[in-house]
Amino acid sequence: MMSLDVETATKMMRGLTQEEIEALTIEITNMRGAHSNQLDEVNEEFHNLIKAQEYMIQGGIEQARKLLESSLGPQKAKDVMEKVKSMTNITGFGMLKKADPQQLAGFLHKEHPQTIALVLSNLTMEQTAKVLNELTDELRNEVVVRMATLGKVSPALVSEIEEVLTNVAEAEISQNMSTLGGTKSVANVLNKINSVTAKSILEYVEHKDGALAMEIKRLMFLFEDLLYVDDRSIQRILREVDKKDLAMSLKVADDALKEKILKNMSERAQEMLREELQFMGPVRLKEVEAAQTRIVLIVKQLEESNEIIVAGRGVEDVVV
Repeated sequence: MMSLDVETATKMMRGLTQEEIEALTIEITNMRGAHSNQLDEVNEEFHNLIKAQEYMIQGGIEQARKLLESSLGPQKAKDVMEKVKSMTNITGFGMLKKADPQQLAGFLHKEHPQTIALVLSNLTMEQTAKVLNELTDELRNEVVVRMATLGKVSPALVSEIEEVLTNVAEAEISQNMSTLGGTKSVANVLNKINSVTAKSILEYVEHKDGALAMEIKRLMFLFEDLLYVDDRSIQRILREVDKKDLAMSLKVADDALKEKILKNMSERAQEMLREELQFMGPVRLKEVEAAQTRIVLIVKQLEESNEIIVAGRGVEDVVV
């Protein structure tokens, strides 16, 4: 950064987080100056790392290694690849987190449901939800049940997963026992899937294991659960929700939930919402579900930041 002109350095700083900027500023402040040969070495290393990542994007890890060896030599290429791996978390699961959900689903659909469950339990909730949406109903249901009951993973199963991931990530994964998945993980994923799919999955889980379905439902938060949220929390939620999303999401809501929302709004806001609902033309169910999902995500974010309390329904209140 010190070797750049002010304009270029400023542009780069804009792409950093506040923590990164603070750390960088401290390092620059503590530096007494650098010799030109040191700057050359640092710039060369940075250039090689960027080049390695570009090669990997274009042709994968093996292709990147070959290209670097041809330009830098075997030892230097090895050093660069090791540094890139440490910086980008290039492990089997680490690579999958960057994979396209459709391609990942296409790769996984031939695998055993238990294998898919373990792989998805290592991905982000958003990516897991997208991959599940790409699977067939039967396979998706089986995978969700296995995700919900996934606990300690044996080394033998991890070895099987390692073989699967080698075809995608060309990397090893740990043979250690890990605690993955579980009902909370599945609940989080189902919160991000459209409501029709989520309900279909829950119905299947209920058929297979009623107690398991109850536990997942208890940990979930559905749009309809706003009916059970206290008024003060509803008012806080409404301050964050887009007004168009609110109207769209209430399009198919029952009267009790509509009244719950309306009574926590000002008279003017109530009037505007009623007019919006009255004059709203036909809309696709998919659009309504998307609006409801966005509101649910806001609720979860506010709950996680302790700004609201969401008690939800207890196990005895679950209706599947």
